[in-house]
Amino acid sequence: MITASRQNGLKRHYEDSTDAVREPCEPKRRQKFQLGETVQRIGLKDEFHLTHQEVLLLHAPKQRYQHTERHQIPLPKNEREMLVKVQAIGLNPIDWKAPDFGWGLPSLPCIGGRDLAGAVAKTSKRASRFRLGDVVMAVSTDYRDSRKAAYQEYAIVLEHNACRLPRTLTPTRAAPLGVAYVAAALSLGICLGVDFSQIDGRARGPDLLKIMRSLDPENFPKDIRTECLEGIDMDDRPRKGDWVVIWGGSSATGCIAIQLAKLAGLRVISVLDQARNGARVLKLGADLLVDRMDTGRAIEIIQSITNGKLRYGIDTRSKESAALLSQALHSPSRPESESVHAVCLTGLPKERTPGVVYHTVPIKVFHEVAEVGEGLMVWLEKLLETGLLLPPDIEVAEGGLKGINAALDRLRDGSVNGPRIVVPLQP
Repeated sequence: MITASRQNGLKRHYEDSTDAVREPCEPKRRQKFQLGETVQRIGLKDEFHLTHQEVLLLHAPKQRYQHTERHQIPLPKNEREMLVKVQAIGLNPIDWKAPDFGWGLPSLPCIGGRDLAGAVAKTSKRASRFRLGDVVMAVSTDYRDSRKAAYQEYAIVLEHNACRLPRTLTPTRAAPLGVAYVAAALSLGICLGVDFSQIDGRARGPDLLKIMRSLDPENFPKDIRTECLEGIDMDDRPRKGDWVVIWGGSSATGCIAIQLAKLAGLRVISVLDQARNGARVLKLGADLLVDRMDTGRAIEIIQSITNGKLRYGIDTRSKESAALLSQALHSPSRPESESVHAVCLTGLPKERTPGVVYHTVPIKVFHEVAEVGEGLMVWLEKLLETGLLLPPDIEVAEGGLKGINAALDRLRDGSVNGPRIVVPLQP
């Protein structure tokens, strides 16, 4: 069931996602978008006639994005790249934190945005699973390349960073899924070593850790090699029935991580604001919800339920909550030979807890290592087709590209808690 209300130009969709995507889609039927006269299919080639587009440009840190009406449409540079007409943009916290704090900004001016959904306007130059007009969701983790950013009418997308959408899922509904899914899957699959290939049936996914360790280390960046190759021993990987704590389980990444962990047979404790988000998260399959408002009590409950045997945790909130997760993982009676692992998505705690191995998510693996990116996207296509993965709840912001600054202000002031903001673009 879908309900909607208006507030400050936003349409809030508190969707029962079961109704939205649980019905299986016929695997062989593709969702198509009519691109009109701007693209023509001629033989096996896509002829694209437009040269300029509207974009949002960031000219300097601590400034707002500037709407630009005439900016060159990006061109593919290699055989893996295709052009996508953007239909909906999903907003992430990093979209306002990067310009406000100068985090990870490429050369300026630049285009921002990580999450998008739209239609393939120009296919890649090689044989591909994508066809002209396919409706896709794409993730831009390569933030230094503005050609791949979301805040524009047309974006370059790597084939292995795109997922075809089933007919049951609209671009607006799917737009905010990408970054959350990639972060959750890498946290579980590489940092903690969860083997998704052990899942039964159509939900079976890739063994990301095995993929990474079968590759030549020279094929991926130096700054992520330690995490990917030495972060966790193969013998320390979680087994079915093991507990994992997700501190910040109501976040988009937390919600996806809960679902993936349950598919892998893990028992999940979600730490969250139970009064505000408990009912929504309980539908995702968490075994236990723990209220985060009393942190001491939360840690006590976690340690009691897991009988001091908890070894795996993910924090999605802050350095402070990462420290609390570390305390929940700590057990004085644990043998020194038994390692404990904490994945910290928003920063490592200032003070480290002895015996805890800390992990940071090697997010650039997604675009740098095609075997990982494609494995995740093909798996996501299966999960969405079968309704086994529910996307985050959303709020819809009006105004297209010109409305993004106002929507980012809602993220800055904290008035949006739980749902992801999505900005549809005019067709």
